[in-house]
Amino acid sequence: MNAPTRLPLPPSLYADTAVEATPTPPLTSDKSVPVAIVGGGFTGLSTALHLAEQGVSATVLEAQEPGWGASGNNGGQTNPGLKHDPDQIERDFGADLGRRMIEFSYGTTDFTHDLIRRYQIPCEARQNGTLRAAYNEASAAVIETTAKQCIRRGMPVKLLNAAEMREMTGSDRYLCAMLDARGGDLHPLSYARGLARAAIGAGVAVHGETPALSLRRDGRRWRIETPRAIVHADQVLLATNGFTDDLWPALRRTIVPVFSSIAATAPLPDEVARTIMPSRPVLFESGHITVYYRIDQHNRLLMGGRGPMRWIKGPSDISYLIRYAERLWPQLKGVSWTHGWNSRLAITADHYPHVHAPAENLLISLGCNGRGVALSTAMGAQLARRLVGGPEAEIDMPVTGIKPIPMHAFWRVGVTTAVLAGRMRDRLGV
Repeated sequence: MNAPTRLPLPPSLYADTAVEATPTPPLTSDKSVPVAIVGGGFTGLSTALHLAEQGVSATVLEAQEPGWGASGNNGGQTNPGLKHDPDQIERDFGADLGRRMIEFSYGTTDFTHDLIRRYQIPCEARQNGTLRAAYNEASAAVIETTAKQCIRRGMPVKLLNAAEMREMTGSDRYLCAMLDARGGDLHPLSYARGLARAAIGAGVAVHGETPALSLRRDGRRWRIETPRAIVHADQVLLATNGFTDDLWPALRRTIVPVFSSIAATAPLPDEVARTIMPSRPVLFESGHITVYYRIDQHNRLLMGGRGPMRWIKGPSDISYLIRYAERLWPQLKGVSWTHGWNSRLAITADHYPHVHAPAENLLISLGCNGRGVALSTAMGAQLARRLVGGPEAEIDMPVTGIKPIPMHAFWRVGVTTAVLAGRMRDRLGV
């Protein structure tokens, strides 16, 4: 078997500033394990750590290094909730499961920041709140509806008006926003490396440069072929998200691997940084095409949004994000933009996370739909509960069948068309 080619990290700000990685050597000899986890992002690492806390030994197989994919290259926002409003969730899944999904998803940020504190993970974590912001009447109506539903359920949210948003953001762009005090931010690659370090310290084996090449039954166990060795496992979790391939039949066709891009400035002068998001919440816009941003602990502005459906190399590839930042804050004209990068995240057709159990002792989790930092971390505890307790173990997300997306082969065309249409609808305010 040939050794895989190790790919460098995307050219991100995070790659240049993250804490040092803990060694995760490739798997070089056959092994037999209770649980094998394919994917070394937040979902896989958190699941492994929560299994270890319950005395269950897990082995993580990662194609590159922990955090190489979207886990280490996202906007760094810890945002509560799911894509859909609470009332919609209860309509879709019923009063009992819907209520548990709401409580779970809106609690993911507290769960994540508590985990960071418990394991003393150095990742620049803060909990200064999340703003869901509206800049036209259509999105303002959506946000007002969401806020009312959250307030009715006793959540720590507030609806802010235009004047309050000018004070919160330093921009006159927004009509209103919902502020959720539980949101926050962190350095995602440092967090991924810290999760790996915590998991290894708890007894988890994490193997980088070890892609899973095939998966099949071998008697009552699972057999995973990697480039240098074979793993036999009692149970398997697939946690590959936006990098899902054909390891399990039809799974790749259940998600759209959308690229999300980020541009970052050099550290801004204090007098400029004080005028932009002065209390340091994070923000994402409510629209057909989401833009999101934050100021990090070193006064850098990180602007994120949809970009080319291909890998990019620098900020010039996403100059539209830079122009938009200058529209929000004209004082940014002339500042240095030092980094531009992207990665693939997984979007599902219904915009819910998907958990599947298509065969005995096989569990799959994917589709964070842009809320992966907190959601995938908290999903780790849920998945560990299911792996330990089996099908009878109740978790707070539905376990569903695999349903491929129709016409999936044309996803690039579909995404490009949707992005263009969404931008036009946002401009028209519909």
